[in-house]
Amino acid sequence: MRVGQNPAKRIYKVAQPKDLSIVVVNFIPLLAGYHAQSLEVLKVCLESIRAATSVPFDLMVFDNHSCAEVRRYLFDELVADRIQYLVLSDTNIGKIGAWNYMFGAAQGKYIAYADADIFFRPGWFEDALSLFETFPKVGMVTGCPVRNPPEVLTASQEWGRQQNALREGIFIDWQAYLEHALSLGWDEAKARQMYQAGKDYLLEYGGRQALIGAGHFQFIAPREVLHSILPLPSGAPMRGERILDRKINDLGYLRLTGTQAYVRHMGNRAVPAVRPSAPRRQPKLLRRLVHLPGIRQALLWLYQRLFELFFYNVE
Repeated sequence: MRVGQNPAKRIYKVAQPKDLSIVVVNFIPLLAGYHAQSLEVLKVCLESIRAATSVPFDLMVFDNHSCAEVRRYLFDELVADRIQYLVLSDTNIGKIGAWNYMFGAAQGKYIAYADADIFFRPGWFEDALSLFETFPKVGMVTGCPVRNPPEVLTASQEWGRQQNALREGIFIDWQAYLEHALSLGWDEAKARQMYQAGKDYLLEYGGRQALIGAGHFQFIAPREVLHSILPLPSGAPMRGERILDRKINDLGYLRLTGTQAYVRHMGNRAVPAVRPSAPRRQPKLLRRLVHLPGIRQALLWLYQRLFELFFYNVE
């Protein structure tokens, strides 16, 4: 039995999606060890998105079963209208599983994705939009120069050759390359070696320059491009992202970056850096013991098994 009429029937207008949907996928299982600063990193990521994005957007966050403190922070952000769509998963469905869910739900003309440890700088959207407007059939743009495996560069290279717009050499700015390399845990010597041994592919077209390649840690793509490749096969929590690169390349879309670094991968330390407390030095004897042949491998194996036991639904 119903008494009266639902007053919602008298509402004739609903909010419309913004042209830009920004999707962030997050997983922080605990606030200790590797993840000690991860909540601060997430906060800096979301704050940088709001500070550096000059156009209206819908912020969409998928939390892949983080700890209670992180989920409480995200819920408070939702209540404060600083997040427009929040999904709290009761299990970790993996990064690609979250992509399938969020990319399918996003309604913006452009869908921008970022891992939860990405720092945005002003101008990131304008630079990406310029590439979409200058180059034809662009499927994916990343906000900092990156190098990719050859198999996901073929469509962009072929287009560049057809247009006589392709140059080969080292074109990524060294400081931009070093910044990204250090965030991956490399030292400067390794970064210099990889930088000099690699090769970049530069496109010059319509008065703009772009580097061939894009990263799945942060990118922006037209909604119809992402919808055309869904669903993506999902397996391990943090494996298989390259399938997105391959599918976009195989459909003949260009995958590009600008020549400047408008986004920065933070890793597990916030930018601006949060000064960590000084680590307690372990006794020399203990340090020697844990590096004896076999002991280090056994401890790392035990660490991985305990992590899976506590934070993943491992069969």
